Amino acid sequence: MELTLLGTGSPAGLPAPDCPCARCAAARGDRARAATALLVDGTLLLDLTPGPAFAAARAGASLSGVRQVLLTHPHDGPALEVPAGLPAPVRVPERQELALISGHRVQALALDAPGTGYLVTGPDARRLLYLPPGAAPAGTGTPHTYGAPCDLVLLDVLGRPDALAALRDAGAVGPATDVLAVHIGHEVPPGDELHRRLAAAGAHTVPDGTTLAVGEWDSALDLPQAPRRTLVLGGARSGKSVEAERRLAAFPGVVYVATGGSRDDDPEWGARVAEHRERRPTSWRTEETCDLVPLLADPGPPLLIDCLSLWLTRTMDEIEAWDDTLWARGGATALAERTEALVAAVRTTPRRLVAVSNEVGSGVVPATPAGRRFRDELGRLNARFADECEHVLLTVAGVPVPLR
Repeated sequence: MELTLLGTGSPAGLPAPDCPCARCAAARGDRARAATALLVDGTLLLDLTPGPAFAAARAGASLSGVRQVLLTHPHDGPALEVPAGLPAPVRVPERQELALISGHRVQALALDAPGTGYLVTGPDARRLLYLPPGAAPAGTGTPHTYGAPCDLVLLDVLGRPDALAALRDAGAVGPATDVLAVHIGHEVPPGDELHRRLAAAGAHTVPDGTTLAVGEWDSALDLPQAPRRTLVLGGARSGKSVEAERRLAAFPGVVYVATGGSRDDDPEWGARVAEHRERRPTSWRTEETCDLVPLLADPGPPLLIDCLSLWLTRTMDEIEAWDDTLWARGGATALAERTEALVAAVRTTPRRLVAVSNEVGSGVVPATPAGRRFRDELGRLNARFADECEHVLLTVAGVPVPLR
């Protein structure tokens, strides 16, 4: 089964008409994207967008062989013109199946937003799943819903990462599934930042006009694998926690490990905790603990540890490391042992892991020996932890800067 992407952008395209934003201004050349439309084997057109014949011509394809046009979502603009020779576009009712004379079978999927998703099976038994913008499958879904992992999945990865998580949980996306981001608008900066965010979700995108053989991975595309261990550093309110959460938003069943615990006598701390909790997907589970080694050792869903600086604070509390005398008599050794155990667990963990930590020591020297001790030990912990991670990021003013 062959797929040509006539467009990969949001319904408004990129750049959006008359939009003065910096992201639209940068969307030129290969970074410009027409509204998403897919041509399957030259015979099935998924979504009718403005100028489909010109889009096909730019891709080196033709619409002359199209025998079926299927729509996936309501169109808010002026009525679309159907080029001469194309059949009238239709939408397949939810949960119904359509058999085409070309040998393709199309199953319509119910969504949690207006529109219809399509699971297309080609004559060669290859399968692609296509979801419209801003939509996810309705309900939880099961492996039976999709039968087996699809060869190719196209969806709004950036706008609905939870949809990708649900598809993974339901078995529609497996280790060998090629996940392609479409419906790309100006919500995310283009260029390297776009590809970095997609890679973190185990997805990628291609320019308009690209033709793919479904189920045959093209090594030239350098399809990404989501990193297994990531450390996100940053200063206060730098966006480090948001970035860490974003990196796991497309995965199901994440365990959020809160190392700060609860403080009933501190309303301001409670407000901070509530802000973090409200941002997290409802499918995530929270554990309040600093006992990280057993969690890292056990197989299971991804872990998000927020954060290492609070783990260090509580660990130093337990070994009374703030006292100069106790520190000299054994506190330093005790902390080194706990740090080594944590680093060893990170090195061998079978889980996908994202950890957050504060970047300190950029100029201000604490006034007390205990403060300087904490600064130094956190710097050492960050360096040891980063040494075990494939990806290390530093967030500055909400902008993630890759260090590795």
